[in-house]
Amino acid sequence: MTNGREFNRPSVYQIVVKGSLDGRWSDWFAGFSVAPQAKDETLLAGLVADQAALHGLLTKIRDLGLPLLSVKQMEAGGQTESSLMEE
Repeated sequence: MTNGREFNRPSVYQIVVKGSLDGRWSDWFAGFSVAPQAKDETLLAGLVADQAALHGLLTKIRDLGLPLLSVKQMEAGGQTESSLMEE
């Protein structure tokens, strides 16, 4: 069993939502990269400060009415924003 502390530090996340958003939404999503994908989906990728910030980001997605398809915590070591969008 974990105490949760390892999740309460900065981490890179990839979030996929149903619906098409373009790069103009990046500022609204705390500077995340926003990239339209196939099948009317959008990939959001970026650094999240902690779990509270992640929940705030997910609340924004909910408030837009975008169905959440996936949330993936990435290995932060050595990945650039462009490599996050390619995975």
